[in-house]
Amino acid sequence: MSTSANNPANNNDKALEVRTHDIPLADAMTEFMKQGWAPSPLEGVTPHKSIPYTTARREVLSKKYPGVRLIFPAGSLKVRSNDSDYQFRAHSAYSWYTGIVASDCVPDSVFVMEPTATGHEALLFIHPRSPRNSDEFYRNARYGEFWIGRRMTIEESETKYGIKVAQIESLGEFLSDKKEALIVRGQDVEVDKLVAEREDAEKDFLNFTSMQRIIKDQYEIDEMQKAIDASVRGFADMVRVFPAATSVTRGERVIEGAFYGRARLEGNDNGYPSIVASGAHACVLHWIKNDGDVLPGDLILIDAGVEVESHYTADITRTFPINGKFTEAQRKIYMIVYKAQQAGIAAVKPGAKFKDFHNACMVEIAKGAEELGVLPISAEESLKPEQGLHRRWQFHGSGHHLGIDVHDCAHARKEQYADAVLEAGMLLTVEPGFYIQPDDTLFPPEYRGIGVRIEDDILVTESGAKIMSNALPRHPDEVEAYMARLLK
Repeated sequence: MSTSANNPANNNDKALEVRTHDIPLADAMTEFMKQGWAPSPLEGVTPHKSIPYTTARREVLSKKYPGVRLIFPAGSLKVRSNDSDYQFRAHSAYSWYTGIVASDCVPDSVFVMEPTATGHEALLFIHPRSPRNSDEFYRNARYGEFWIGRRMTIEESETKYGIKVAQIESLGEFLSDKKEALIVRGQDVEVDKLVAEREDAEKDFLNFTSMQRIIKDQYEIDEMQKAIDASVRGFADMVRVFPAATSVTRGERVIEGAFYGRARLEGNDNGYPSIVASGAHACVLHWIKNDGDVLPGDLILIDAGVEVESHYTADITRTFPINGKFTEAQRKIYMIVYKAQQAGIAAVKPGAKFKDFHNACMVEIAKGAEELGVLPISAEESLKPEQGLHRRWQFHGSGHHLGIDVHDCAHARKEQYADAVLEAGMLLTVEPGFYIQPDDTLFPPEYRGIGVRIEDDILVTESGAKIMSNALPRHPDEVEAYMARLLK
């Protein structure tokens, strides 16, 4: 069901349709369900810690777009199969400007910044808790309290998030004046219909709202650290189940499941589909099937991150020897990547170009390929733009912005991102890799099928870089010692 903005009655009727497996209700039962309910307000609803930060974010946006109505749909439920929906995750811009955490996000909600004489008023249109004099609370399988649990009332939402709240059913009339507006389009088809399309202006709007997130405030940094710390514990959970994973088929999924348990325990969800790539699967850059066997003697590359309730996500990669010890060939490749990452992190500092840390990583990748004797030219020659032969073993970039999206600020323009200068408060990943395909005959057999990536989450500081995921070991000796402690 999308928002009831256009025709709330029709949408609500659709939500209340009797499905083939539902049991019809007698009129007497319908009347009986309206009786005998005690008040049940939520206890301990207090202003959320994000309010000073979301207020400041909205003030910047207001100054950029005076006199323009700004609309941020949370998005709608997406059907997985028939009448089964995917778990809902609100659009990042909606979450960033409101501060509403995952457990409080209601599908089809819409946040509006309404222009005033002095700036903008923040308005939130939601589907609040249904009263007991309606039958929605027990009949509506998408919104009803009997089905999905308690939603906040209008008053509770206002208290917690410091935003004036109204019923979603009033949105259609509110927008009917056709005031000049900009919308994050493509999140709610029904709300999109209510707002005249302005393609170029909307593209610029999306760019500005994306770029506003490129420097993290203290709330964001704190939430990111929570996500990273939870992810570090999730990696320990995974290592502990390595022995179990080697004893069954599709052991990658045993490991994947261990991390998912941590993500749900301490957060909202995985920040993105986990990559659990054993053996040659590590050479598939986005291996998310995770249906392979886990064999002693192989390496396993794991790329995973917990998304906490505020929607901020970690993004960490480690490569482990499944039996706890690197072979000589595995260690050689691992050390190339380790040196590359060290060089990349050293290049992260205010005033440096975004590309600098990638270029620093690639110098070490090229050197490593030369030392292994697989480059037909020197590393120096290969590093020239017209050559780039070393990229055969690291085709991807060496990092990206990170935050409320795993690839944050994705609507930035090239000059604002890849060609931009680093500033304090930016949060990045540094993630070089070296991947030798199993059919790469430039390498002797003992190297084929080895894939290594090391990825950490890095905060640009006034003086350089802080490795926020430093609690998880990187050097191969430290990795082996770490595994020995967890597997004893």
